Amino acid sequence: MQLNGSEILMNVLLEHGVTRVFGYPGGAVLNIYDALYHYANKIEHVMTAHEQGAAHAADGYARLTGKTGVVFATSGPGATNLVTGIATAYMDSVPLVAITGNVGTALIGRDSFQEVYIAGITMPITKHNFMVRTVEELAPTIRAAFAIAQEGRPGPVLVDIPKDVSAATAEYIPVEPTAKKEIDLPDGYLMEEAIALLASAHKPLIYYGGGVSASGGGDALRALCVKADIPATHTLMAAGVLGTDDRHNLGLIGMHGNLTTNKAVAACDVLLIAGARLSDRVALNPAKFAPKAKIVHIDIDPAEINKNVRADCALVGDVKAILRVLSQKIPAIRHDDWMRQINDWQANDYQPADDSNTLKPHQIMRAISRLAGEDAVYVTDVGQHQLWAAQYARHLKPRSFITSGGLGTMGFGYGAAIGAKLAAGNRPVVHITGDGSFHMNLNEACTAVSYRVPVITVIFNNRVLGMVRQWQSAFYGKRYASTDPHRQTDYVKLAEAFGLHGYRCANLAAFEAAFAQALQSKEPVWIECQIDKDERVLPMIPAGGTVDDMIMD
Repeated sequence: MQLNGSEILMNVLLEHGVTRVFGYPGGAVLNIYDALYHYANKIEHVMTAHEQGAAHAADGYARLTGKTGVVFATSGPGATNLVTGIATAYMDSVPLVAITGNVGTALIGRDSFQEVYIAGITMPITKHNFMVRTVEELAPTIRAAFAIAQEGRPGPVLVDIPKDVSAATAEYIPVEPTAKKEIDLPDGYLMEEAIALLASAHKPLIYYGGGVSASGGGDALRALCVKADIPATHTLMAAGVLGTDDRHNLGLIGMHGNLTTNKAVAACDVLLIAGARLSDRVALNPAKFAPKAKIVHIDIDPAEINKNVRADCALVGDVKAILRVLSQKIPAIRHDDWMRQINDWQANDYQPADDSNTLKPHQIMRAISRLAGEDAVYVTDVGQHQLWAAQYARHLKPRSFITSGGLGTMGFGYGAAIGAKLAAGNRPVVHITGDGSFHMNLNEACTAVSYRVPVITVIFNNRVLGMVRQWQSAFYGKRYASTDPHRQTDYVKLAEAFGLHGYRCANLAAFEAAFAQALQSKEPVWIECQIDKDERVLPMIPAGGTVDDMIMD
C-alpha cells in the first residue's frame, strides 16, 4: 500500500493503539495535520493554547493510563516550546513520544525559517531521539520510538520529521507492535541475600518511589509489608501506591515528610529502597542518610545504584517482579516493638491547627478528599500547594497523584490535568495550583473550555511566590526579593472571560459549598482560595540537614 509519510505516521500510531494526540499546528507539520484531518474518526487531536501545555497534557495522559503519550509540534519555536515538557517527563520517567516537524531536508543547516536542531537540543533530556532522513525510514523509526519509550525505565523519545519526508510516498506494511522485553530477575544469590537481610532485621523499613507505581508493583509491595510486618514510606511520585489509611504506610519521606517517617529512616537497621533514586529532597545529607541501616536497593536502571547512597545489596530489574519474589519467599515475621515505637512517634507528630474563620491549606485538602471521594485524581503544579496536596489529600489509588517531582515544573498542572481528565472518564480530576504557578499556565483554560474538559482548578492564592518566600523567611533574614509580584488578577472575572465559572472563597464553609457545586458541573471550574501569605509547609528539613534539624513550627 503506497502512502505518503504523514499517512504512514497515522497508521503506525494506530498500530500502537494511539487514539488521542496533543499538539499545535504549524508550517512544517501541515502535511501531518492534513493526514490528521482524514484520520479524525480514528485519532482525536487536542489543540492546546501552547506547545508546552500540549507536552504536559500528553504527560498527564501517560501518567494516568500508563500508555505512551503523544505530542505534535511544528519546527523552530514549536519544537523548542516542547523542551520543558520533555524534560519534565524525562525526570519522572514518563513514556512520551514527541513528533516534531522540520524544514525540508534540502534546507537543513541553512538557517532556514523556523529551523532548529531539536534533536541536538533535546539529546540530554530524552532516552533517544531521531531525525528521519527518508520516508522509507519513517515507519520503523516511529515503531522504535514507541518501543524505547516503554522498555526498561520509561521516558520520552523525540522523532523529527522534515517536511519533504512527510510528503514523500513509500510502501506501508502493517506490523504488530513489539512486545515489551521480559527483564531477567537478579541472580538468585542476590535475592537470597536481600531476603536474609530483611528477615534478620529488627527495625526494617521500605522506602518506595515512582518506579513501584510505573511497574504496577503496588500489590506486591503491600504483600511484602503485610507478610513481613514492614512499615513503608514513599516519595512524592509514589503517593497512592499504598493507601493513606494503610497501617504500614508512614507517609511522605524527606524534606517535607513527617517527623515519624524521617525518624524511622534514621533508626532503621535495614532499608529496602524500591524504585526510587534518592534525590536531594530525600537523602538531603547522603553521608548521614539511614546511618544505622544495611541498604537493599531495587531499581530497573543500574545507573541509579550507588549514585547517591551506597547499597549493601543491589537488585537490578523490574521492581514489581522482584517485590513479588521477596514477598513470596520471605518468612512471616512480626515487628511489634518496632511498630509500637512508630505508633508513639506518630502520636506526637506535627499537626496543623484548624480554623473555621480562615482558609487553612490542610483543611482545604481534607475537604477536597472528603467531597471528591476515593476515585479522585489530583494534579498539581509546583510549590507549597504541591506539598500540602501530598501531605493532606487521601491518596488511595496508584497513578492518581500527578505532579512534576524531579524537574519541579511550575506551569505543569493545567495541561497535565486536561490530559489526565481526558483519560479519566467519570473520575473527578482536581487541579491544585498556586497563584504563582497558575499564572504560567492559565492560558490552557481556553483548551478546557473548547473541549469541555471539566477539570476543577483550586487556586491557593496567597498573592506571593509562597515556597520561595518560605525559604527567604527561614534562611535569608526575611529579605523578600521579588517574591511579591503585586498582581491584581481577578480570577472570577478572568474565568468568566475564558467562558467558565469561577468562585472566590475566604472560609472553609464557602469553599465546601463551591467545591460541591463544581463536582456537579460538566464544564471546567476555578475556585480561588484566599490564604495567608505566611502559611508554611511544615515539617521541613533544611537542605543538607537531617531529622535532627527538622523545623516544626
